[in-house]
Amino acid sequence: MRPQTVFAYYPKFKEHTMRKLLTLAGMTALLSTAAMADNGVSDAEIKLGMANAQTGPAAGLGQGFRLGAEAWFNKVNAGGGVLGRKITLLVEDDGYEPNRTVDATLKLIEEAKVFSLFGYVGTPTSNAALPILKETKTPLVGLFTGAASLREPVTPEVINIRAGYFDEAEKLVDAFIRDKSAKKIAVFYQDDGFGQAVLAGVEKALKKRGSDVVAKATFPRNTIAVKTGLAAMLAAQPDLVVMVGPYTPIAEFVKQARAEGLKARLATVSFVGTENLVELAGAAGNGVVVSQVVPSPGDSSVAVVKECGEAVSAKGGKLNYVSLEGCISAKAMTLALEKAGKTLTQVGLIQAFEGMKDVNLGGLSLSLSAGSHQASSTVFLTQIKDGRAQPITAIE
Repeated sequence: MRPQTVFAYYPKFKEHTMRKLLTLAGMTALLSTAAMADNGVSDAEIKLGMANAQTGPAAGLGQGFRLGAEAWFNKVNAGGGVLGRKITLLVEDDGYEPNRTVDATLKLIEEAKVFSLFGYVGTPTSNAALPILKETKTPLVGLFTGAASLREPVTPEVINIRAGYFDEAEKLVDAFIRDKSAKKIAVFYQDDGFGQAVLAGVEKALKKRGSDVVAKATFPRNTIAVKTGLAAMLAAQPDLVVMVGPYTPIAEFVKQARAEGLKARLATVSFVGTENLVELAGAAGNGVVVSQVVPSPGDSSVAVVKECGEAVSAKGGKLNYVSLEGCISAKAMTLALEKAGKTLTQVGLIQAFEGMKDVNLGGLSLSLSAGSHQASSTVFLTQIKDGRAQPITAIE
């Protein structure tokens, strides 16, 4: 890949970033894969790099994922680390903006020289980093996105732990058609790769049943400009609106939809940030269905939930769906680092993940291979009621 390939995606790329990437491309050509693979690893430490939203309207997602991940890594480090090495997680804030993700990714790889990237949040942001991962052969593990573009075809450097948006869309469409006889399904989505990814999943699920989306409307990322989209939904009068976005704009849509008398049922996917949505939407959120890719954080009978709950509590935080996913992804990363062995390389880490077959993480089973870099396809359904998202087996 030539550096110009990345520039084409970002016409307003900052000049210093261009220089960085040109330098990095030159380094890649000169250094062997084996030499680069040793970056971020010493006898005492493994350095991981995270770039996600720590500020802005999607900050609850980045902060929550970071909380769960750091809680687990702290637990591992307190027990002696991974084969004697402590894990250090370096964090950069991208504000959920792809251009900033590129800058942050280059900084983590070129300046901090991390061994692997971890815990990116979002489809457009993760897609922005993809050319850099391919160029530098740097692994990215545990992405908080279900986009098919990060799954098919398999990018060797990208390791997904969670189920994909196609899995979530299939679960939602099936449940609403089965339980509520929904016939007219619309999609209100963020106008970027994330929104398009879930839209494609809903369209695929409906096509399988001989149907199609009856109405579509969008809103710009990092805004709450939902009025135009709501007008389109009011005109279409669907049975169900699948909403696609983080908690801030989705909560605004829910509140305005209730106020305007939209009769459609409302549903969304896990990326929304369930607890943040519940808080922002208030009473208007009652009845909203949310698909999830991890077990309920309130169910301590599930071993991994209990473990993660204790780890997050020890860090002074509270377990929720996002922090639980961060913790689960960190646990999967730790297992792969252990499996990769004392002579740790980036290629060895990827191979360790690819060798995982029916690994029980404590209530969630993970399987990967060279042909599949998505560890789980499990999806759970929840419905907001009485100020919290409650697990359900059927739509009420």
